[in-house]
Amino acid sequence: MALQTLTVVSATVIFIDVYRLRSARFNKLVMILGKYIMRDSEKSSIAGSTFLLIGVLIIVAIFPPSVVMLSLLFLAVADPIASYFGIRYGKDRLVGRKTLQGSMAAFIACTLVAAGYFYAHNMMTERILIVSILAGLIGAAAEVCPVGDLDDNLVLPVVSSGLLWVVYHFFGGF
Repeated sequence: MALQTLTVVSATVIFIDVYRLRSARFNKLVMILGKYIMRDSEKSSIAGSTFLLIGVLIIVAIFPPSVVMLSLLFLAVADPIASYFGIRYGKDRLVGRKTLQGSMAAFIACTLVAAGYFYAHNMMTERILIVSILAGLIGAAAEVCPVGDLDDNLVLPVVSSGLLWVVYHFFGGF
């Protein structure tokens, strides 16, 4: 049921976003209504929220719920933390606008989130340290990983889900 609902919502948002880019009047209305949630840079491009919905739709369709939940936690926690620390303290550029400081913050955040998630769900607790560190590396790598010009709201959940699935598979997370 969740996949069907997500598909309908995603299709609707994608349609609205594409239509917004084709209609100057509608785009202006959307930009006024969404002024607190949309960036100025999204005025002439697909919105980050659309990429987010596409990424979530892909991972919900492909991966088991435990992988999806952890990937979404990474997106919710690590992405803003990496952005904050990268903007505030970032001095060492890695890729594009991504910095070592932001990536380190993402690694720490993802490691802690993964440890909390694994512990709360009684998953892989006998090897929680190693799987949490691996998950932290995955979250940080997915956050900094450039995939063409794709938005990180799409890349992070898809890449982290794929790599987390591998960790779950090899360390008995299923």
